[in-house]
Amino acid sequence: MPSNVQELRPKPPETEKITINLGFVDLGHVDLMVKDGFYSNRTDFIRTAIRNQLERHADVVKQSTARKGLDLGLRNYTRADLEAARQAGEMLHINVLGLCNIAPDVTADLARATIGSVSVLGALHATPAVKAALADRTR
Repeated sequence: MPSNVQELRPKPPETEKITINLGFVDLGHVDLMVKDGFYSNRTDFIRTAIRNQLERHADVVKQSTARKGLDLGLRNYTRADLEAARQAGEMLHINVLGLCNIAPDVTADLARATIGSVSVLGALHATPAVKAALADRTR
């Protein structure tokens, strides 16, 4: 990055690393598919399999998302958002399917004063202090 350009906000990662355990035979089948050129690597195979399953169940997921009132995708909560909620005397109930980002300048005290519950299916990015402050409110 040139020295005269300043990054205002770090870009959140677009993926989250997961670990799975596979039996040796299943893993061998995956490796065979990679070796035969159907997939570029194991990760490509696994991503494709997951996407196919999500597509296969898209209607059920869509209905469940609507029924549970989930925000879909990326949801950012800034310090200003939480201060506005505190001023209005409101408690936020966070329900996200995707990535929920609580800004790094949000203090643990502000989070506890304004966030009543947190339910994230995906990933929650917040400072360790904020995560600890909300631990008893996280489902």
